[in-house]
Formats: sequence, structure tokens, C-alpha cells
Amino acid sequence: MQAAKMCFTPFTGLGAQRSVRAPSMQPAARSANLLPKFCVEAKVMTRRESLEKRHKRIRSKVEGTTERPRLAVFRSNNHIYAQVIDDAAGSTLAATSTLNPEIRQQLNGAGSNVEAAKLVGAKIAELCKQKNIEKVCFDRGGFRYHGRVEALADAAREAGLHF
Repeated sequence: MQAAKMCFTPFTGLGAQRSVRAPSMQPAARSANLLPKFCVEAKVMTRRESLEKRHKRIRSKVEGTTERPRLAVFRSNNHIYAQVIDDAAGSTLAATSTLNPEIRQQLNGAGSNVEAAKLVGAKIAELCKQKNIEKVCFDRGGFRYHGRVEALADAAREAGLHF
């Protein structure tokens, strides 16, 4: 008797279940093409779902307090945003982005590059200094610590924030 054939099909929804086709019970009808066939379906996460999963994992470890608030970074295709959050009080202490008129004027319309991220990092550190915040914990928001996120963090460190 030959081994069972396996096939892999893409995930088709919540109603998807493992399907097993049993061979016919008639001895004369058994042939090589009627062996049991097992289909395994697997769900593949989208880029957004995997980003949210990483962010959830990071947030389980990073928490902003009154003494050391959280510097949260969000990066979209066109802009980068940074805000300092006190999770204990549930309030945003400082926020800025490439949509800020001061930063936008210096960028000449390009808000999605490393230079823009450096300006946002320096501006958020300046806002924190005005509010007597020197130590923060960095929340990269599920994004890789690379490129614009890294440039924002480095600029904030150079401007005087400690994390």
C-alpha cells in the first residue's frame, strides 16, 4: 500500500477545518488514486498583524511611569510621530511629528526620511526638557530599530534624553 498524499492549501477563513477523505470500503474499488488525502491549512499573518503582535509583545515589557515616561514612536509611509506618555496617569506629556509646522518648514515637504526623523527626535527632547523630563523608556512600536526609528532615538539622545 502506498503512503498517503499530503496537500497544503491556503487559509480560507474561520470555517476552515482539516479535511480527510477516506478511501472506499469496496475492495475492488481501491486503487492508487483513492488513497486518503490529508489537507492542512495554515493562516499567514499580514504585515499589519505581525506588526501589532510585535507591538503587543513590546508593550508587555515597556511601561511609562511618572518618573520615567514612555517615548512611543509611530512610523507611517509619509510621516513619523513621537510622543511621551505617562501610562500611570494615562496622559500624553509631549508630542510632535513631521506634521508640526516648525519641522515641516525645515523639511520642504519630505517627512519620510532620516533627516525628518532626526528633527522630530531633537524636537521631542526639547519639549521634554521644558517639562523637566530627562529619563524615558523607548517604545519602538513594533518597528525595527533601524533607519528612521533609530535616527529619531539617536537625535533624542544627543539632545539630552536618557534611555
